[in-house]
Amino acid sequence: MTDTASAIITLLNQQQQHLDELLLLLRQELAALSARDIATLEQLTHAKADTLNQLQQTDRRLAAAPELEQHKQQDWFKEKVAALDVLLDECKRQNDINQQTLEQSQLTLARFKTELLSSRGKAGLTYTSKGKPAVENKGKGIKA
Repeated sequence: MTDTASAIITLLNQQQQHLDELLLLLRQELAALSARDIATLEQLTHAKADTLNQLQQTDRRLAAAPELEQHKQQDWFKEKVAALDVLLDECKRQNDINQQTLEQSQLTLARFKTELLSSRGKAGLTYTSKGKPAVENKGKGIKA
C-alpha cells in the first residue's frame, strides 16, 4: 500500500473511533435521560459536541486527501466506508430514540403540571394565549 492509502486508512480509522465514541455517548445520554440526571446530561452534551467537531475535522482532512478519488474505487475503501455508514446509521437511530424519550418526558411533565394546576382549583384554571394551562390568581378579597 502507498503512503496515501495508509494516510486514508488512518483517517477512516479515526472516523470509526469518533463514531464509536459518539454511539457510546448517545447510549449514556439515554441512561441519563431515564434517570433525569441533569448534570450528566450537560456533560454529555459538551462531550457530544466535541466528538462531532472531531468527526467533522477528520472528514475535512479526508476530503482533502490527495488521490482520494483513486482510492474510492478500491474494494478496501468501499468496505471501510460501508462499515462506517452502518455505524453512523446506528448513531442516528440511537439519537432518534433519545429524542423520543426526551419528548415523552416533556409530555409527562406537561400532563403532571396540568393535573397540579387543576387540583388547585377549577375556578382559577385558565389557558394562556399559547394554549398552556395556567392558574389565574387574583388574590383574596378583591372588592369592586
